[in-house]
Amino acid sequence: MNYADTALAPAIDLLNPSAAASSTFSSNSMVEVKIFSGKCSRYMAENIADYYGQPLGDVQLNRFSDGEMQPVINESVRGAFVFFIQSTFAPAENLMELLLMVDAAKRASAGYITAVIPYYGYARQDRKDKPRVPISAKLIAELLQAAGVDRVMTMDFHADQIQGFFKIPVDHLKSEAIYIPFLKQQDLSNTIFASPDVGGVKRARTYAKYFGRELVMCDKYRMKANEIAEMTLIGDVEGADVILVDDLVDTAGTLCRAADIILKKGAKSVRAICTHPVLSGNAFQNIKKSGLKELIVCDTIPIKTNNLPEKIKVLPTAKLFARAIRNTHEHRSISALFIEG
Repeated sequence: MNYADTALAPAIDLLNPSAAASSTFSSNSMVEVKIFSGKCSRYMAENIADYYGQPLGDVQLNRFSDGEMQPVINESVRGAFVFFIQSTFAPAENLMELLLMVDAAKRASAGYITAVIPYYGYARQDRKDKPRVPISAKLIAELLQAAGVDRVMTMDFHADQIQGFFKIPVDHLKSEAIYIPFLKQQDLSNTIFASPDVGGVKRARTYAKYFGRELVMCDKYRMKANEIAEMTLIGDVEGADVILVDDLVDTAGTLCRAADIILKKGAKSVRAICTHPVLSGNAFQNIKKSGLKELIVCDTIPIKTNNLPEKIKVLPTAKLFARAIRNTHEHRSISALFIEG
């Protein structure tokens, strides 16, 4: 496995939630670090703070009778490195809460503010592909900067070029640091990697190149959002165990359609790895009924069900984010957290 900095612990440790945090990191900086969480990502932020080696900061979310939010930071942040952890999945008030927390910290003289956004919402609207539509990914970037964010840390943008929408540093972490160590524990001797659409070919190729396996792709045509009109498989999957690679799974329509087509073309089995489990609409039913053997996701979005289908496996990302926060605080490169193909 190729790491840019072998002095750090192997990426395989990122999958071990029981590893001690205090023994992993040591800080050389005199600037105080404060880690806070929004309401929707607290489940993840608590683990990040634990791996970092300190408790979450005290932030209180008040509401007026009409539902208007007022975050209150109940401790000093003057001159501190402040990290706000909050994914911006629907509803939009998750984004609003993040913006308000950032504004509160800015007005309280925080030294440097980083928005840690494991899942960057509205990223699918990253270009003007038809008349009279917004480029929402850029608008969100401008809102974050206007609120006072000095740096953004996220994982697996829908498109890499979204980084160009920012005029501030962006730490774009890759889920390969989570998935590749996981896959190295599997038997991949009969594996072919696949992309469920043309846009994801680069992502799937990273895995195919790293493991020295073949790559196939599906070409899909949509009539409208979340509705596929036609899909075609390009490549031979006869007798192979196929792993589909994507950045997110929403209704799971594309993923399940791709899995079924691949199986019809003679594949032995189909699994999928998708970073962000949006899982809206009939996603759980679609997955249950599909030919997918397994769906492996990260915990960047909480899965809203008490009856998680057996096909779905969730991998933790807290340790990766904790290391990235540590490196940012100490002005060290985060390239050590990437796995090169």
